[in-house]
Amino acid sequence: MFPVSDTLPSAVLFACTHNAVRSPMAEGLLRYLLGHRIYVTSAGVRAGEVDGFAIAAMEELGIDISEHEPISFQDLHDTSFDLVISLSPEAQHQAVELTRTMAVDIEYWPTFDPSLTEGSRDQRLDSYRQVRDSLMERIKRRFSPPAPANP
Repeated sequence: MFPVSDTLPSAVLFACTHNAVRSPMAEGLLRYLLGHRIYVTSAGVRAGEVDGFAIAAMEELGIDISEHEPISFQDLHDTSFDLVISLSPEAQHQAVELTRTMAVDIEYWPTFDPSLTEGSRDQRLDSYRQVRDSLMERIKRRFSPPAPANP
């Protein structure tokens, strides 16, 4: 886990198209790394269905997202985020619209939707693993504390 530093946001929203794969995976990964020391949630342009492959890929790391309930931007009860990270073009557009009058940072991390992968169960699950691992690396880079400066 990372220590919380002054440079980290206090509230983060991950957003994708259906809040069923990418954004819940990112939410689970950040919570895994930082615990509940910062507020993190996720939403979609539309609420989809929980994805079994996403659950399976996350369980491989010991992260349980099986209780995740997909929600849309309209279902958010609180919009007081310091940072919104969009993982799909539709979510990026929605995030810009949602925060037009707010002082909030928005980052766009284009992320492949693994639910579009065809093939065997193993091929499909491997696609989810690749997205999970890519998100983990990106989250570590974005939220890890800065290296101390050399005197």
